[in-house]
Amino acid sequence: MSVVDSFPLGAATTLAELARDPHPQLALLRAQEPVSWLPELDGWLVTRRDLALDVMRDAETFTVDDPRFSTAQVVGPSMLSLDGDHHTRHREPFTAPFRPRAVRDGFAAFIERETDRLITTLEPAGTGELRRSFAGPLAVKVVTEALGLVGTTADTVLAWYDSIVQSVSDITAGQEAGPAGVAAYAQLRTAVEVTLADRATSSLLVSAAGQLTVPEVASNAAVLMFGGIETTEAMITNALLHLLLHPDQLAAVRADADLLEGAIEESLRLEPGAALVDRYATRDTALGAAVIHRGDLVTVSLTGANRDPAVFPDPDLFDVRRENARLQLAFAHGPHYCLAAHLARLETRIALQHLLERLPALRLDPDHPAAPYGLVFRKPPTLHVRWDRVA
Repeated sequence: MSVVDSFPLGAATTLAELARDPHPQLALLRAQEPVSWLPELDGWLVTRRDLALDVMRDAETFTVDDPRFSTAQVVGPSMLSLDGDHHTRHREPFTAPFRPRAVRDGFAAFIERETDRLITTLEPAGTGELRRSFAGPLAVKVVTEALGLVGTTADTVLAWYDSIVQSVSDITAGQEAGPAGVAAYAQLRTAVEVTLADRATSSLLVSAAGQLTVPEVASNAAVLMFGGIETTEAMITNALLHLLLHPDQLAAVRADADLLEGAIEESLRLEPGAALVDRYATRDTALGAAVIHRGDLVTVSLTGANRDPAVFPDPDLFDVRRENARLQLAFAHGPHYCLAAHLARLETRIALQHLLERLPALRLDPDHPAAPYGLVFRKPPTLHVRWDRVA
């Protein structure tokens, strides 16, 4: 029996449905074929939480260090695409500013100012699209501040980011990436080189250049920028969408501000901004009922793992009081756990607090329905909202 015949649900799964509305098919796979061969992916898809953890924890058996790794094809080797000592050497220079206390002390006031500045611009209109007029620009401002990148604008950085994201998504979907991602990375690398030219300036990039080469600083700056914008833009947009779709949950958050963190974790669980993470088998091994061969692509569905009913009862329900929501895997796990998770959480909490406080009767615009979309990166393409203007 061929591998395709052994996994009929996987054979029937299309990447288009995983981009559009993955949850029904992921639920079937998780229940019947938790490690399944998907011909359209040309690899294995892991949807059960315990098996997802096994893959992400075992970097010796399931590595990112493979020429096929999508992000590395666009920006070159970085902490995201290396394992073992090489991964540690690339990651270590960037860790200190992203520890919890350093994030709070170093970024809270800046995030507050930028959030209020963006809302002040939006406020008089009574209507707006918050993904690209609020969440995206806020994420760009914070990540460029964190890195100390000079000589750029939010629009420029967002354009680079869009091109890099599109290239990574195309490669993951088995398509040839266009030249835009490589061109965007070349421009980002030039900006990094300009920043590093003034070694007297204090910044994270200049500090990292004491331990890494200029190309290594540039590739890691790209993945930090890419991750910082993607993670936070998705977190803010998805969490706001979930709250506005559930007025009872929004009312609970308004009545008890302590529930806001629960709402953020629950939104991360239901719709992680990064839906998939790729690994490559370094040896023949068994995973669940599947026999994985050396060199096979093994893709972990964070979206599938986050709705595992063995861990999360009523997994499709949005519940801001869910006691174990923080067990979600939106930031991955193991050695490649998201470096800036604390910063992303802080940004999202401040952003939502200020939006809900300053935009009265904030609600979805019924003329522009919103829903998460994307195979690799999931969020609404747009999030149109209305609010009551203050006289």
